[in-house]
Amino acid sequence: MLSTTVPRRPAWAGRNYTLLTAAAVVTQLGGNGALIAAAFAVLETGGDGGDVGLVAAARTLPLVLFLLIGGAVADRLPRHRVMVAANALSCLSQGAFAVLVLAGDPRLWQMMLLTALGGVGQAFFGPAAEGMLMSSVEGEQAGRAFALFRMAMSGASLGGAALGGAMVAVIGPGWVLAADAVAFALAGGLRAFLDTGHIPPRAPGGGLLADLREGWREFAGRPWLWGIVVQFSIANAVVGAADAVYGPLVARDHLGGAGPWGLALAAFGAGTVAGALLMTRWKPRRLLLAGTLCVFPLALPSAALAVPVPLEVLFAVMFVAGVTVEVFGVSWMTALHQEIPEDKLSRVSAYDWFGSIALVPVATAAAGPAEQAFGRTAALWGCAGLVVLVTAAVLCVPDVRNLRRRTTHVAQGVRTGSADAESPVGGLG
Repeated sequence: MLSTTVPRRPAWAGRNYTLLTAAAVVTQLGGNGALIAAAFAVLETGGDGGDVGLVAAARTLPLVLFLLIGGAVADRLPRHRVMVAANALSCLSQGAFAVLVLAGDPRLWQMMLLTALGGVGQAFFGPAAEGMLMSSVEGEQAGRAFALFRMAMSGASLGGAALGGAMVAVIGPGWVLAADAVAFALAGGLRAFLDTGHIPPRAPGGGLLADLREGWREFAGRPWLWGIVVQFSIANAVVGAADAVYGPLVARDHLGGAGPWGLALAAFGAGTVAGALLMTRWKPRRLLLAGTLCVFPLALPSAALAVPVPLEVLFAVMFVAGVTVEVFGVSWMTALHQEIPEDKLSRVSAYDWFGSIALVPVATAAAGPAEQAFGRTAALWGCAGLVVLVTAAVLCVPDVRNLRRRTTHVAQGVRTGSADAESPVGGLG
């Protein structure tokens, strides 16, 4: 007799986790295609690499300016409401961007303004989303939960980049931007059903500045935390410049345009899926040591574009970089989850994001002038070299080498001690 028992979800995959994962998949499907569409929308209006960099920087600059405020707001207000409001702003700005492109002859300043509004939405969304995700899982299965979440996002990135590149080539960037606006609307609807009843109410305290100072103390008191954020402030900047500016230009001149570049980004997405799948099984004891060693291959795509290598080799390089960077990503989320008190998660996440992207608008805006001054090949080799340099430097921080996995989450408001402590519940290990 056949069993009619319906397989139950794991205990950690509750309602919030499921809704967050579904909404993230929707936005990743739209967002990865939109990144390609925005770059080629600028190029199709006669813009050059400098213009592409300015539009990319226009999104990141307000993200940097408003991130810390967004983190404080997300720790003070119900996080799901912050997320829904941010999605609504992103939907409206991306929809207006699509209308401009479809109507023909959008101006550079218009594209920059609408992209900047999307950056404001992301500034409030990001810290709230990360805090909400981390509060939705607990216990020793947290690492697996984060790996599966990231695997779902990576799979959506894979599909979104491949589909977006093909759509840009076939029907133009305007319709891809319109699809991204619809994705934001759908994801916001899903996130409206999130439940924050399990999060303890905050005790009365100071205002926004006091919240920011409290978050800074939590961030600055942990060398492993700020050390890696400094590392990624440089690595993300140069990788972002390579992907947003140099990648589309190399694709246009040597690889055949938007379609092949979309497939290259999809290969990176496939690698992140494989890396997340690996991390559902592998639980490195020294979380950040394993993760940081896996950042070195992030230099490979810039080096491959500098040559430039044949398309098949670029696909392989992007895949390897995706696998290894995902090992870092899951390890990083697990470390934050086990070490940061729940009531400070969004503020610490905001400082993390702020440091990680602070230099991105500078790098993307400077990518065009750097290409003119040094040549595209030299600029790409510089990107690769900086990734290697800063990754080697952060390994000099003892806490990065010594932080160990444990199965208990830090109590609310409790600070842990040194990463060298060997207590099963104390320390960063």
